[in-house]
Amino acid sequence: MTLRLNRRHFLGTAGAAAAASSLPMRAMAATPMTMQAAWINDAEFAGYFLAMDKGYYTDEGLDLTYLSGGPDVIPESTIIAGRADLALTTPDTTIKAIVDQGAPFKIIGAQYQKNPIGIVSLVGSGINSPADLVGKTLAVPPVNVISVEAMLKLNNIDPADVNIVPYAYDPTPLIKGEIDASLDFTTNVPYTISLQGVEATSFLLYDFGYTTYNDTVVVTEEVLNTKRAELVAWLRASRKGWIENNVDTTVWPPKWADTHFAGTGRTIDNEIFFNEAQKPLMENPAGIFAMTEEGIAANLSALAEVGINGSRDMFDTTLLEEI
Repeated sequence: MTLRLNRRHFLGTAGAAAAASSLPMRAMAATPMTMQAAWINDAEFAGYFLAMDKGYYTDEGLDLTYLSGGPDVIPESTIIAGRADLALTTPDTTIKAIVDQGAPFKIIGAQYQKNPIGIVSLVGSGINSPADLVGKTLAVPPVNVISVEAMLKLNNIDPADVNIVPYAYDPTPLIKGEIDASLDFTTNVPYTISLQGVEATSFLLYDFGYTTYNDTVVVTEEVLNTKRAELVAWLRASRKGWIENNVDTTVWPPKWADTHFAGTGRTIDNEIFFNEAQKPLMENPAGIFAMTEEGIAANLSALAEVGINGSRDMFDTTLLEEI
């Protein structure tokens, strides 16, 4: 199956078994598993880097291969092609692929309980809510226009009352005053803007009705059926990595300057800012990756606003119950 998607801005015997289960995981042959990240190496994936470096996947009997993402990577296509067992992606691209193309996907977890995408503006602009965008110029990546228009409509604002122009993930026009606001990652761009001597403020689309997850964990139905135990092990090790990372978000990014973060062109201070800013967006009383019935319903409702009509059976929460 070839998927037509866009990324962001867009998957023996009882006796022998008993004996094997009594062996330490490190003593058993590790099972190869490959994960596809949604973007280039940055703090968005800190929990996985930590879990790799501390051997948490190895402890779970996994030999993990980590594939970085990027602007030309479509995570769902990677798992359909069999190059990865699981992918981090967004619910809109996954569910649209299921609905429009019959893609055999299941969403088994959600890293971000609240999507980090939001409206970024300069302090003093007076833009603190959707209503403040009326009559203003808002730069939005073309792939995200439909989401912004849905958020505006959910807040009883006619999108025609906002001057929406294309955005290429460059805050320079905002800093120069050529636009009033932009749609970008609230976990990162405010720091980038601060380097130019100005202060930014932001609000999430999530907090104004467009209630979607992000970095959802997606697998094919085949992998779900054949590697269920390994997927649970991956979730368990990854959750352990995120828990440790979030204890002190300043500790680990400096350790990765010459490894995971090498060559990205971003400073470690930037990654520390990102690592701290994303922490509250991941929190859930049930733990990292949790998907509650209320959360799933909120995602489906938000996506329906942009014409993506998914259903509850596209989410599988049973693996989370086994962690």
